Amino acid sequence: MAGDEIHWVLVSRITGVGAVAVYGSAGTMILSGPVMLGATLLAGADMLVMGIIFTVLMLPLGLALWANTSVEREQNRQLDAFGVPAIAEVTGLGEWDDGESAGITLELRVSGTGFPAFETTWKRSASQDLRVGTRVTAVVEPGIGLCRVDL
Repeated sequence: MAGDEIHWVLVSRITGVGAVAVYGSAGTMILSGPVMLGATLLAGADMLVMGIIFTVLMLPLGLALWANTSVEREQNRQLDAFGVPAIAEVTGLGEWDDGESAGITLELRVSGTGFPAFETTWKRSASQDLRVGTRVTAVVEPGIGLCRVDL
C-alpha cells in the first residue's frame, strides 16, 4: 500500500517568546520600505530609491517569514492538542554546513503506538549529548503526518 504512505513533516517548537521575536523581525521587514517611502514623501528626504528597494525586497520576505511562523505555530498547537507520545532514536549522524550556519544532521527512527515507525532527517545545532543510539522524546500526530522532537 505504497499509495497510503504518510509524508511526515518535522515541526520545530516555537515558544511564545520565540514567536514574538520572529513576528517582530517580520513586522520590521514588512514596514521598513513603506516607512522609508513615507518619510521621503513627508520630509522630502532623498530616500526614494532606497524606499522602493526595501519595499520590493523586504516586504515579500517579511510576509513569507510571518506566514511560515503562523503555520509552524498552528502545527505546534495541533501536536499539543492531538499528538501522541513517541520515541525518536538517532540512527545516524552527519555534519552540514550551508555557508551561513553549520550543525549536525540526525537520521531519526520515530516509533510509538498508533502509527507505523518511520525515518526522518533533522538538521540542528551541534550537541555533545546526541550520539547514535540516543533516544529522545517526540510527539506525533499520525492523522496529518506531523512530528516534533523535544529536546
